[in-house]
Parts: sequence; structure tokens; C-alpha cells
Amino acid sequence: MGSTKMTKTEMLKRYVLLIIGLFFSAMGVAVTKRGDLGVSPISSVANVIAEKFSFFTLGNWLIVWNCVLIVGQIILLRKKFNPVQLLQIPLSFLFGWFTDFGVWCASFIPVEIYPVRLLMVIVGTVILGFGITICVIANVVMNSGEAFVKAVSDTTHKNFGNVKIAFDIGCVIMAVILSLMFFNFKIVGTREGTIIAALCTGLVVKFFSKLLHDPATKFLTGNGVRV
Repeated sequence: MGSTKMTKTEMLKRYVLLIIGLFFSAMGVAVTKRGDLGVSPISSVANVIAEKFSFFTLGNWLIVWNCVLIVGQIILLRKKFNPVQLLQIPLSFLFGWFTDFGVWCASFIPVEIYPVRLLMVIVGTVILGFGITICVIANVVMNSGEAFVKAVSDTTHKNFGNVKIAFDIGCVIMAVILSLMFFNFKIVGTREGTIIAALCTGLVVKFFSKLLHDPATKFLTGNGVRV
């Protein structure tokens, strides 16, 4: 008979799982980036800024972008903001560093021909979806993008899924506008890869969620049943 209170061991396992999930999510972004056909919607703003202002890496700009989203949560939620969510800050730094490591690893892959670049987007989207699934299963601290969407959803009393769709579309629109401003009315860093990631990441997450839920629960709780 399991207790409803989470043990220290389970909590540790969940945070380890979260960091593993962040690593794979970052690898997914990096592999997709190597295809040079655009990245996932939530990373698209940072990607365009990184293309223009190369004194920071993509990972560093992702850290800045995630911190902006954390500030947005604090503004929206005010006293309702749970201080434990400040853990999003160090996790954002980890995600940024992991992304830069992934970009370095992927830099050795030749991508001269379009089919290979398209393959990189598809592989990156699968890796990203896998990483997101692991983070969701860990169920401790949300990533800043999802947490921002939840803050908007809670504040406006709108459906989370609808807000998420609107947020992703808003990120892509912002990335396109910034690109037009930065690159003389050219669209840079946001292409068909962004659309592929937007359409397919959710499907990948659904697939891996079904596949990994039971073994992950067994790993976390030690008995394979929810407590």
C-alpha cells in the first residue's frame, strides 16, 4: 500500500529524469537547427535573434528567452506564482548549455543536400518529442514555455491546449517579424522545419507517452503503480 507522499528517493529520481528530458529536448533543438530549415516554434524567436546577434550562442539566447518567459509568469500570476517555479531559472541555463553542446555535436554531420537537411528536422523533432515526454513524466517543474502558457491559461481562464496553440503561432509570427526587421525583409531561421516541428512534436509526445508511461512509473515509484 503506497503513501500519497513522495519519498526523497522518488523526488530525486524525478529530477534526474527531468534533467535527462531537458538534455534530449536540447539535443532535438540542436539537431533540427543543423538542418537549417527552422526550429520548433518556442525556440524560433531565440533562433532568429541568434542568427542576427552572433555574439551570443543559440543556447545563450534560449536562456535569455526562457528567463523572459519566467518574468512573464511572475507578472501574470503575481502572488499566485509558486516560488518553487524559480527552479525554471537553473533549468533554463542547463537547457541552453545542453543546446550549445548539441549544436557542437551536430556540426560534424554533413548537410549539403536538402533531403539530409529535411531528415535532420525529422530526427530532431523525434528527439525533441522524446525529451518533452520524459520531462512531462518527471512531473516536477514545468519548462518555462509550458509554464508561461499555463500562467496565461489560469489567468484568462482559457483552455490550456488552445492557449498553447496560440502561443506557438505567436512565437512563429514574432520570429518572422524579427527576421523581416533584421534581414531586409527576408525570412531567416523560420522555415518548413518550424511547421514540421509544430505539427509533429505533439504526435511524437503522444507516441512516447504511451510507450514509456508504465516503465517510467515503475522506475519512479518502484512498484509500477501510481501513488
